[in-house]
Amino acid sequence: MPDGAYIDRDGFHLPDYVATLELLRAEVKAILGEDLYLEPDSQEGQLVSIFALAQQDTYNLAASVYNAFSSQTAQGAGLSRMVVINGIRRQAAGYSTVPVVCVGTVGTIISGGIVEDQAGRKWELPASVTIPTSGEIHVTATAQDIGDVRAAAGEVNKIATPCRGWQSVSNPQAATPGAAVETDAALRGRQAVSTALPSQTVFEGTLGAVGNVRGVSRWRGYENDTSETDADGLPPHSICIVVEGGDNAAVAEAIALKKTPGCYTLGDVEVMTRDAKGLPNPIRFYRPLLVRVRLRVTLKPLAGYLSTTGAAIKRNLADHINTLRIGDDVLASRLLTPINAADTAGARTFDVLKMEYCTGDAPDGEAEWHEGNISIAFNAAASCVAKDISLPGGE
Repeated sequence: MPDGAYIDRDGFHLPDYVATLELLRAEVKAILGEDLYLEPDSQEGQLVSIFALAQQDTYNLAASVYNAFSSQTAQGAGLSRMVVINGIRRQAAGYSTVPVVCVGTVGTIISGGIVEDQAGRKWELPASVTIPTSGEIHVTATAQDIGDVRAAAGEVNKIATPCRGWQSVSNPQAATPGAAVETDAALRGRQAVSTALPSQTVFEGTLGAVGNVRGVSRWRGYENDTSETDADGLPPHSICIVVEGGDNAAVAEAIALKKTPGCYTLGDVEVMTRDAKGLPNPIRFYRPLLVRVRLRVTLKPLAGYLSTTGAAIKRNLADHINTLRIGDDVLASRLLTPINAADTAGARTFDVLKMEYCTGDAPDGEAEWHEGNISIAFNAAASCVAKDISLPGGE
């Protein structure tokens, strides 16, 4: 086996610092004599340690360069450059959006309107909004702050820039949270999907095209290739794609470009696209309905249980639920993993006595709590925040 770092058919081999230090000590003694004292409490030993550290840093740099040539091991900027060969780019941070209803006098023009939620966060309306003859208009507001900004239904209800004729604002649906800069793990997953773009499976290629649309954070597709309507309500010979994030027109164009001719698309969002000959082609898809999940985990604290343990349980549970795919049920048995992860390795500071859940926005006194799994519709996605998790016995 070669000394130091080396590359063979199995890949890059990197020694640890201790091995590098011992090798350098042996080489110095071979030059200056075996009786040379090189322990850490000597000047010569300190000098050799500095040289060994510099050598180890060089090995680590070489390993990083080697790994940057594969999308499976590249990191950061190296991964961003690597995935360009697949025709994709790292998703930049996005802004949360929320559908709002502006009510006012017919003909009122709202220029540069800004609304506010109950937490004081501001949301910008389109540059110019005109109240139609119905007295109300549905528009999409965009959060001023980048990233994951959430607002439940009914929370965006304040007018931050009043103008004559604009009477009220409200959001009938929860906000669609924006995303932070795409992580390396997420980019690797999307890179794997993107390889399906030129595939022989048209449906997989369609999903790959949708996942590559700027701003899309989650997506899932369903196909019914039978001659009967399936359990999810898909008509015969149709596809259904549920997409979170991204511009409606861009998503529709991606579907229209990749789907087969004559294939019906199912969804509650319809965008009129045109084919290469200019003929109209309606494309439909779903925006996922966010299902608010509230949990009540009854604990029995044991020796060593701290308030920080409870905070970690809440954070782990919320993160687990928010990373589930569209249409995935919340399985009670899977929730034990993020709960137990709040304990340090080898520790046992609490016992889980019961796990209950409820969905929706009903007040605590009216909510119906259940045990077991949480069923999520094919066009919905589970959503949870730490404040919706209580820990009786462990608060």
